[in-house]
Amino acid sequence: MNEIIHPETEIGHVHLIVSNLDRSLRFYQNLIGFQILNKEENKATLTTDGVTPLLVLEERKDAILKPARTTGLYHFAILVPNRASLARSLLHLLQSGYPLQGASDHQFSEAIYLADPDGNGIEIYADRPVEQWERTESGEYKGITEPLNVEDLLAEAGNERWLGLPKETKIGHIHLHVANIEEADVFYRNGLGFEATIRMGNHALFLSAGGYHHHIGVNTWAGVGAPQPPENATGLRLFSILLPNEEELKKVVERLKKIGASVELEQEKAVVRDPSGNQIQLQVKQ
Repeated sequence: MNEIIHPETEIGHVHLIVSNLDRSLRFYQNLIGFQILNKEENKATLTTDGVTPLLVLEERKDAILKPARTTGLYHFAILVPNRASLARSLLHLLQSGYPLQGASDHQFSEAIYLADPDGNGIEIYADRPVEQWERTESGEYKGITEPLNVEDLLAEAGNERWLGLPKETKIGHIHLHVANIEEADVFYRNGLGFEATIRMGNHALFLSAGGYHHHIGVNTWAGVGAPQPPENATGLRLFSILLPNEEELKKVVERLKKIGASVELEQEKAVVRDPSGNQIQLQVKQ
């Protein structure tokens, strides 16, 4: 049986390459509701509580749009603390007129989907109470995709004004295009130690720590054997996984080395790429 990752493991932040930092900042502040934590000439770190970095935007002057049918980001998912917060985000987006790409009920969560100005996929979602999450006979979570009951959700918005993302917001999960599900399975389960929670044939796999519905999703919807995007493409530069202590970090690094993954070590951090080139920063929670 594989060693499993510590149950308190979470996704930390997402680092994106964008083509125009000012444009992206307007979008992520005014439409999504982040605040600037710090800003440099070509990079900005965004937060919701004034302390915790959740999103890094880095402008490259030579950026090109990420080509279709390549590995990389499918979407990153912003988890808001409750249904009312999701309702207010949805109402704000509808009033802004910004195009949405979808709105779904996944049984364990309700979600809305859109893309930033560079086409980076975003999910904003709220979880249902854990006791309502359903499992199949095989023990996996029953992940469905049905139309969101928008009217019912908007009724939760109340009279409270939208004031941006609540301070308790976090990056709930990340969903990636990969070239091969079997290789991704070995890396994320045997190497990192996540547990499989939902399998969709041989084209999508969802994994988590601590019994969550999923922290990581991988799919081959861009094509089996899809190539990596160019280095200067917009999209995912890296995402971080937060571990509770240094001992856990060492355990994960050892497991990754056992499966032959190349790991770069820094102080209280390690950097590794999955078999499809998606870069991950492993770090100890501050």
